[in-house]
Amino acid sequence: MTPQDFIALGPLLAVALGAIAALLSIGVRRRPRAAFAICGLGLAAGLAAIVPAWRVAPRAVTGLLVVDGYALFFTGLVLAAAMAVLVLSAGYLRGRGEHAEEYCVLLMLATLGACVLTASTHFASFFLGLELLSVPLYALMAYGRTQRPNIEAALKYLILAGVSSAMLLMGMALVYADLGSLSFAHIFADVAQSTEPMPWFLAGAALILTAVAFKLALAPLHFWAPDVYQGAPAPVTAYVATVSKGAVLALALRYFGPLLAAGEPARVPLAFLAVASMFVGNLIALRQENVKRLLAYSSIAHMGYLLVALLAAPNAVTAVAFYLAAYFATMLIALGVLVVLSRPGAEAQTLDDVRGLAWRRPWLAAAMTAALLSLAGMPLTAGFFGKFYVLLAGSGAGLWGLVIVMVINSALGLYYYLRVVAALFASAEQPVPAAAPLVPLPWAGAVVLAALVGVLVWLGTYPAPLIQMIRLLTAGAN
Repeated sequence: MTPQDFIALGPLLAVALGAIAALLSIGVRRRPRAAFAICGLGLAAGLAAIVPAWRVAPRAVTGLLVVDGYALFFTGLVLAAAMAVLVLSAGYLRGRGEHAEEYCVLLMLATLGACVLTASTHFASFFLGLELLSVPLYALMAYGRTQRPNIEAALKYLILAGVSSAMLLMGMALVYADLGSLSFAHIFADVAQSTEPMPWFLAGAALILTAVAFKLALAPLHFWAPDVYQGAPAPVTAYVATVSKGAVLALALRYFGPLLAAGEPARVPLAFLAVASMFVGNLIALRQENVKRLLAYSSIAHMGYLLVALLAAPNAVTAVAFYLAAYFATMLIALGVLVVLSRPGAEAQTLDDVRGLAWRRPWLAAAMTAALLSLAGMPLTAGFFGKFYVLLAGSGAGLWGLVIVMVINSALGLYYYLRVVAALFASAEQPVPAAAPLVPLPWAGAVVLAALVGVLVWLGTYPAPLIQMIRLLTAGAN
């Protein structure tokens, strides 16, 4: 490897070194603050390393990864979200009797796997990145060792993710058996040039799509998401909803985009998944009383919206990238509010836990309201422009049926988001549940939430700079 290769891999190396340094610090002395500080510095160094990496991009490294503007944008998004989750976790873990040091290491390793996914151009790096992301999540979900919901969530995710990984490996084997290559570029070239049926490739592609659909919680492979969102610790739920799904979607856009552009048959299963996810997510969310489950079903619907943009390939990159940036900020705010309201032995997650919050913590209620309105796609929020660009991409590609379905489902979603807003602003005269007293608000968590709300408002009022940056970085990605 050349010095330029190491510069290109700078963001990944910074995260890896941060995890190693945190692990070594545990061997010297257990100090949660030191572990959080080291991991925070590692993530910050990874973000800073994006600038020199951009100067040598695009650059293929070892045939497994490609560091280009596309990978660097999504890497930056992943690292920023991971840093927000890390800061929120510091206040959440305090007083819970758990070892926070290992939590930091696991979070860093999962983030490293997510960064590998964003730069993968080979099935070997695809699988390694996916497993490096998934395996730490099993432990993170079960981090509340004495809490049954945490253990249950981890066990469900472990079993179903194991089945998904097996399907992914079988799919890769079938693709290799037919085409003799695991490189995305070679596969795309062979598919484009082939004039004969490729049954083994199609079977392998179907298995790979199924595994990816599980990771994204697309209907009908969504059953794990509500239980995991509800049972996992709140910061881990925020991580799964943003970093985990965002990294897999970035990989799917790089992998499926050229295949969608190559022919119509590849669009049919994705269109089915998009429609099913939108309707299943929104219809079941209508009757949810648990906010974390509601956000889980909401995320299923939002993955369906993103598939509409993906189906608009090759003009999907800008729409997906902007939507993901808006979605990351929005979900981190919504779940971040639940994080700061939670306390040992009492996880804030039901409507009763946030009822009347506007009269007790006005600015937290305002942040939650902004996030919910953004998820609903209301004007002057980032979610509005996110949905606008997805609809624009879909209509530009002639996907009018999916566009109409998306509009209908957006209207359905508005109802259950407003239910939570109504609970936030419930009358002060109504009795406040004993499970939701005031809790000390960590200053670091407050700063993160304030910054995320600022990003949400900025993207909702002046999205042009981010759009221009996305177009510059992702030019030629598809």
